[in-house]
Amino acid sequence: MSLAVGVISSSKNMGLDDETGAEVSEAKTAKTATDVDQSSTGLVREPSESSMYVTEDDDDDDEVKKIELGPQCTLKEHIEKDKDDESLRRWKEQLLGSVDVNSVGETLEPDVKILSLAIKSPDRSDIVLPIPENGNPKGLWFTLKEGSRYSLQFTFQVSNNIVSGLKYTNAVWKTAVKVDSTKEMLGTFSPQSEPYTHVLPEDTTPSGIFARGSYSAKSKFVDDDNKCYLEINYTFDIRKDWQSV
Repeated sequence: MSLAVGVISSSKNMGLDDETGAEVSEAKTAKTATDVDQSSTGLVREPSESSMYVTEDDDDDDEVKKIELGPQCTLKEHIEKDKDDESLRRWKEQLLGSVDVNSVGETLEPDVKILSLAIKSPDRSDIVLPIPENGNPKGLWFTLKEGSRYSLQFTFQVSNNIVSGLKYTNAVWKTAVKVDSTKEMLGTFSPQSEPYTHVLPEDTTPSGIFARGSYSAKSKFVDDDNKCYLEINYTFDIRKDWQSV
């Protein structure tokens, strides 16, 4: 499941494959003008020489490799690193757009606020999900129709500093058995006044008597430092039809 809202996929035994292997942030080309390119801007901290170590993932029993990043830099320090490279400096300024470096440049820790979550389906109007302050919605959070196509859309705002390797993870259980695990890399983002919008790839809910029923799930938004910006523990149903509005 992409929200499940990770979402349960009907093509992979009711779930996407668990990702428990090594996850190392690699330099990639920026997807948009607002995403920060890790390889050419120097805006992302390099791993220290002794950065590789083994730990236990929150949601998985298997051991996975993690990266411990080097010292953090403020946004102003990132820019100062390449002040003698005119072309790179201009490119960074273009990427950062209207960011007021003087107001955020001395802050080490980035901040990411998830503004909205919604389930989109061609079969019905969008399901806008309220985000509880404590991360634990009361009762049933939403209902999905079996065999329906859907995707998860969320908006978020980045402030203070660059957030590196922001990712969305989701785990789903049915009757205490883990049936789905999703991990989606969103990217690296610079602070800006306008929110970012991201839509996960479309998926299809499973169908049939064994697919229908109640599920519990946990969704998280974390970065490369394993800093969690939002964790939601919730329940949802898969039924024969959409829940009446």
